[in-house]
Amino acid sequence: MNDVVLKPGKEKSLLRRHPWVYATAVAQAVGRPLAGDTVRVVDSRGNFLAWGAYSPDSQIRVRCWTFREDEPVDAGWMAARVADAVARRAALAGRTDAVRLVFGEADALPGFVADRYAGQLVVQFLAAGVERWREALVDALVAATGCADVYERSDAAAREREGLAPRTGVLRGAEPPAEVEIVEDGVRYGVDVVHGHKTGFYLDQRESRRRVAELAALVGPGATVLNCFSYTGGFSLAAMRAGAARAVSVDSSADALAMAARNAVRNGLPEAAFECRVSKVAEAQKALAAEGQLFDIVVLDPPKFAPSVHHVDKAARAYKDVNLKGMKLVKPGGYLLTFSCSGAISVDLFQKIVAGAAVDARQDFVLLERLAAGIDHPMRMTHPEGEYLKGLLLQRV
Repeated sequence: MNDVVLKPGKEKSLLRRHPWVYATAVAQAVGRPLAGDTVRVVDSRGNFLAWGAYSPDSQIRVRCWTFREDEPVDAGWMAARVADAVARRAALAGRTDAVRLVFGEADALPGFVADRYAGQLVVQFLAAGVERWREALVDALVAATGCADVYERSDAAAREREGLAPRTGVLRGAEPPAEVEIVEDGVRYGVDVVHGHKTGFYLDQRESRRRVAELAALVGPGATVLNCFSYTGGFSLAAMRAGAARAVSVDSSADALAMAARNAVRNGLPEAAFECRVSKVAEAQKALAAEGQLFDIVVLDPPKFAPSVHHVDKAARAYKDVNLKGMKLVKPGGYLLTFSCSGAISVDLFQKIVAGAAVDARQDFVLLERLAAGIDHPMRMTHPEGEYLKGLLLQRV
């Protein structure tokens, strides 16, 4: 039996069913477990706490599978967890054919991410435990979805922290096409699952794309939109399909904006009204301000500025700067949707940063709503770290 014995007093988080055991909490590993091995986690007196996956190279030394001692962790257990996760997303079928099917800890499969884009599955194995069970997990996913094509995108930084080399490529079926077409709330998008960000698309922003569409319809036929860090134009497309007259998409990636332009064609949008600017966002914000341009809706969806708690101070300054500049581009009565995907930036801190930007911009904004990821990105209540995406919907008054 491979046991991981905790130091005295370090069992409290597991008794609250938090799924992580940090290296600093471990007294010793008995039985010489290897990376990915299933271990029995016990307190300093030998009492059972959880079954988990051992990861000797990670600061998260064990990721827990289950807190039930009588529950064997085997291929059948993995298949049941995948089937349960897929079933919980069934409510989205009427809106979209692009869904996050498995979301790591929230689905009791820590480190495993699985996304569906129409008939194409894309998976990530980001921890030693799910790497060990990769074949069983893919088999279960294919069985639960009926999809034959599976592509791996295990190239995220999290994998390196587990001591695992990056891996990409076809796991089942055929090579993905250059662009997989998906439909979300009636809008068509092309997705590059091989080279695109994350697994190809920002599925976590589905609800906020719908909110932007609703705001565009509320403003009326002359609505204008500025979409900063636009990637392949998701917010711009949603707004224009809802009736916005003009959208400006800003991103530093020419390839992403080329996809955005193709997406506009997919949706029959007028080319002249769908403007793409290849630029750093700070430079584009400065240029638009110099041009005297103001917008009914401004979206700020930057990349992760704080990859860890050590980057919070620097990230806070970056978030404040981009929001200050963005606020100055919002028309009176207009809307600002601003986001952070940095897990190290709490909701409260993000709101304080944005409030500070409003003060420095010398403009009055009211908070209308807090925004978050959709139901396919759930947060386990005992694992608040799973809530990484947070957003604010503000109105200039």
